[in-house]
Amino acid sequence: MATSGLFISFEGIDGAGKSTHLQALAQAFQAQGRVVTLTREPGGTALAEKLRVMVLNDAMDAMTEVLLVFAARRDHLQQVIEPALARGEVVLSDRFTDATFAYQGAGRGFDLQMLSTLEQWVQTVPGPGANLIRQPDLTVWFDLPVEIAAQRLSGARPPDKFETQSTQFFSRVADGYLSRLRASPGRFARIDAKITREAVWLEVFNAVLSRGWLV
Repeated sequence: MATSGLFISFEGIDGAGKSTHLQALAQAFQAQGRVVTLTREPGGTALAEKLRVMVLNDAMDAMTEVLLVFAARRDHLQQVIEPALARGEVVLSDRFTDATFAYQGAGRGFDLQMLSTLEQWVQTVPGPGANLIRQPDLTVWFDLPVEIAAQRLSGARPPDKFETQSTQFFSRVADGYLSRLRASPGRFARIDAKITREAVWLEVFNAVLSRGWLV
């Protein structure tokens, strides 16, 4: 019997530790014989990576930013995510649409209804029997106080335009993630990212284990 594809997204502000645990989860799946596709948003394709550079660094109004993010997402879905899922692979993505609702929606104050419309347009894919709006099977949200994230990132690299935003901006981003969790509680695993790296990994591993995807 063919193995079904699996889509897991990692969410949270920079400094929360997503990348470290994404790599560890990839290794856990590979150890059980699964093929893993590691990717990110914005990005994941040659076109989307070009758009990523613009989104993270160039000045633009909120609507332009949103449209570029969703354009990158459409290409990412078409070129990477959907083909990998069709092959039965595990797709692990550093961010997906929840980040858009958190950063552009809650953070920037962009219209949430318009984001929902774009979500439907861009993420509608053929499904068994009917079309569906592609969402992750699991979203791992690394919930971390803004002050701790700033300490972890201090001096690590030159900040992009989002990382230079105010504490109030990131508080709104956290509220945006919380709203998405409340709207789809069964899809989310909320991780306390301020605890030790080993304890965070255990929470991540158990979140996947509890769904029967690892043994």
